[in-house]
Amino acid sequence: MKIFLASKNQDKISEIKKILSRNSIDLLTCYDIDIPDVEENGSTFVENALLKAKSASKTTGLASIADDSGIEVDYLNGRPGVISARYSGTDATNEKNNLKLLEELDGVPFEKRKACYRCVIVFMRFPEDPFPFISSGSWTGYIADKPKGSNGFGYDPIFYLSDYKKTSAEISPNEKNKISHRSIALRKFEEFIGNII
Repeated sequence: MKIFLASKNQDKISEIKKILSRNSIDLLTCYDIDIPDVEENGSTFVENALLKAKSASKTTGLASIADDSGIEVDYLNGRPGVISARYSGTDATNEKNNLKLLEELDGVPFEKRKACYRCVIVFMRFPEDPFPFISSGSWTGYIADKPKGSNGFGYDPIFYLSDYKKTSAEISPNEKNKISHRSIALRKFEEFIGNII
């Protein structure tokens, strides 16, 4: 089954491909078919994922899957949330986003730095699919006081996992893909798509 992955984030593409690699899915990306950028102006992860999946399906004529994800910090009333990828401004990078978040939490004690990674997966069979498949996953941890580790991407270097006593950038990609917010959401998608295939 050919499915188009509506993302231009190379790290995200690689991670999703690894997680879905055991399935009978031919996952095409922007490196196979060029797609336009989509303004992610939704107020929720679900709205943004729907926008991306619909646009990609319309452009490619294929069933499409999209991910929208980010990190929410309790102390900051859920920020960065849906703007996680562009938290530090128009020229945002992972490093700048991490630095901004650390600066906002400067002096805040560890127990008040609870955070949650969230991921929403949307699958649309065609652009006007009236019943898109939607799944979600969450992964709780804390914001560390400084970056550690070189694996992963996004906020992984400052996302501290109490059970592991490490940041998610310090655990292996294989381990992350068993427990992360994205893997939880994609496992639900795998179950759904398995019934179709």
